[in-house]
Amino acid sequence: MNALLLVAHGSRRSESNEEVAELAGRLAERAEGRFDIVKYAFLELATPSIPDGIEQCLQSGADSVSVLPYFLARGTHVVEDIPEQVAIKQKQYPDTDIHITPYLGTVAELPDVLLKLTE
Repeated sequence: MNALLLVAHGSRRSESNEEVAELAGRLAERAEGRFDIVKYAFLELATPSIPDGIEQCLQSGADSVSVLPYFLARGTHVVEDIPEQVAIKQKQYPDTDIHITPYLGTVAELPDVLLKLTE
């Protein structure tokens, strides 16, 4: 089974974290068989953590986990922090496909999405 783990920064503001949970729910509705499991996790300030989110995916039966960084720019969190957290589970489960996808800011259609907000 394939799992998608949406990873956001995390916030002290619970409403912001709930938005991420809601987005994960909408992703699950649209996964159309690409992902059997869709979960979310946070880098900091909220739970579940990235390693805990990966573990949730694995405990739900995933044999492949795609970690999707919900970040716009290639800052320290994308370049260092998220890979360090994912590596914890990659080392624990060396025979399981746990990989990081490109981050949100790399999507070619992002300018169109931003322009759509101005309509």
